Amino acid sequence: MKKQGVKTYTLDEVTDKYIGERGSAKREAFENELRLDLIGEAIKKARKERNLTQEELGALVGVKKSQISKLENSLTDARFETILKVFKALNARINFNVELLNQSLKLT
Repeated sequence: MKKQGVKTYTLDEVTDKYIGERGSAKREAFENELRLDLIGEAIKKARKERNLTQEELGALVGVKKSQISKLENSLTDARFETILKVFKALNARINFNVELLNQSLKLT
């Protein structure tokens, strides 16, 4: 009896198959949700590094503790302005990368 090798797949292959190919609405929603998870995790990590409770961070930002909890756990679609306020209160530097497809954008 001949031994068969195990077929392996890349993460992109699995994601394409089960979530959808890049550019599809389902894949875009998945990617956006993943980004929100990463932002929430970054907020939580920075807050803990600064020895702040959710309540204390909320007071610095002007929101309730529950809003900070929702941000950290990616349970809400937060306003961009709120996220910026949170990172500012945490004294964090923020970098955003914007890519415009099929366009060249020069900011001066």
